Amino acid sequence: MTTTNPPGGYDGSPTGVDLNAYPAAAKLVQRVGEFMHEVKDLTPGKDLESHLNANYGPGNAFYEDFCTLVKKGIEEGWAASGELDGPKYRRGRISLPTPETLYMSITTVYFDTTGGSGIYAGQYHKHPYGEINCVVPIDPGFELEGLPVGERWQGAGWTSLPAGSHHYPRARGGRGVALFFLPGGRISYGARVGEPQPVAG
Repeated sequence: MTTTNPPGGYDGSPTGVDLNAYPAAAKLVQRVGEFMHEVKDLTPGKDLESHLNANYGPGNAFYEDFCTLVKKGIEEGWAASGELDGPKYRRGRISLPTPETLYMSITTVYFDTTGGSGIYAGQYHKHPYGEINCVVPIDPGFELEGLPVGERWQGAGWTSLPAGSHHYPRARGGRGVALFFLPGGRISYGARVGEPQPVAG
């Protein structure tokens, strides 16, 4: 397994993408806002993850739009634009928390696990208020790990991690993107490996 632990932050689009310059990015933010209004009363964690995979997975209009627009962003260069470990691990914020997104930030992380040991681990971090991940495969076999570590891998669909959880974001199976949403934009890169996980979730 390959791991990396670059400095915290967003080398690509730290304050968000210029939505006036990229219509597809503006459309993505709009669709995320509409999606958030549908799930606004649900809490990040296992129950939300199950709900999203049952109701908002492949074939759902939101999921399909997210995949189409994120892939467009990779092609146009506005999604996951900041290299953290060369071109194989990139991150970029699409939007800061806004009233339109119900104060959820929008970020993309690109993984390319080809040519490595099979599993790539990104930067260790904690989710003070939880996290919602839309898994966008570019290669059909791409998967993103959820929790518990080593037990939960998700291809096309969703993962959701509870408040206080922490992990190495791990991917396998080729190229793909994690489109993730953070309540209040909160993420911590000061988490320590081995800290206990929250009891719930």
